[in-house]
Amino acid sequence: MGSTLPYDALLVVSFGGPEKPDDVMPFLENVVRGRGVPRERLLEVEAHYQGFGGVSPINQQCRDLIEALDVDLPVYWGNRNWHPFLEDTVRQMKADGVRKAAAFVTAAYSSYSSCRQYLDDIDRARAAVPGAPEIVKLRHYYDHPGFIAAMADHTRAALEALPPADRDGARFVFTAHSIPVSMARTAGPAGGAYEAQLRKAAALVTEQVDAGRSWDLVWQSRSGPPSVPWLEPDVCDHLEALYEDGVRSVVVVPIGFVSDHMEVVYDLDIEAATMADKLGMALSRAATAGTHPRFVSMVSELLAEPEPVRCAATCCPAPVRRPS
Repeated sequence: MGSTLPYDALLVVSFGGPEKPDDVMPFLENVVRGRGVPRERLLEVEAHYQGFGGVSPINQQCRDLIEALDVDLPVYWGNRNWHPFLEDTVRQMKADGVRKAAAFVTAAYSSYSSCRQYLDDIDRARAAVPGAPEIVKLRHYYDHPGFIAAMADHTRAALEALPPADRDGARFVFTAHSIPVSMARTAGPAGGAYEAQLRKAAALVTEQVDAGRSWDLVWQSRSGPPSVPWLEPDVCDHLEALYEDGVRSVVVVPIGFVSDHMEVVYDLDIEAATMADKLGMALSRAATAGTHPRFVSMVSELLAEPEPVRCAATCCPAPVRRPS
């Protein structure tokens, strides 16, 4: 029986990541192209990846998500920064006769880097492929019940993983990728959407797990020069401040991510965990949404919704790049 959906394919669009040591530097060069990032910073980040065998978990998590999906459509996958590249995938879709595809992007929020840049990536890939299919990006899903339920389950499991004596006083520390303050101010149609959406998601998760629990939203993975203001505080700085205030246990929840980027496994599982250990603070990290059944079923639910209206061209504008 054929699909009743208005699409004839689903395209999963993600960030991409290296899968062997020789991939790491070319991948990083793709990520920062045109941004004037110093070579020293690239070498520092390369060392993070090489510490994990030169493999980011994100590509395998995309494969796992695609395997778990139960949709009555062919599923394709294209990345921004590494194989399979989005342009190559769009070319294959054209060859397969796809006419109109829905794009599920593995980023739940509104900002230039988590929404507008993906729209631009899709437009660029289509422009490179004559006769490319129409591609409709599905809506933001930061407050979708499926995403919230998945993160609530993972937060609850992380809380239960703490020693029993540490659970009652544990504070929820929600983290997301920091972005420049200027980008945060222009996120969404009226500005401020990135931080507002993250706060809403964090509040919804806390309500499902323990409505009376204290929580914070903090930031991680800053990559810009010190002269450019980015969203603060950093998660490690925040752990120190909490300890000074008498907090001795935390559940760190990467609410800004839907799968384990290197930023999650390095910045939280190594840097934040090391800071907590140094302080004598109990820390348990919640899993990302990954292939939680409610997150997986959410994709089908998004496909069944009315076709979303494309964001206005003025929404989440590209940042002004400073000369290197």
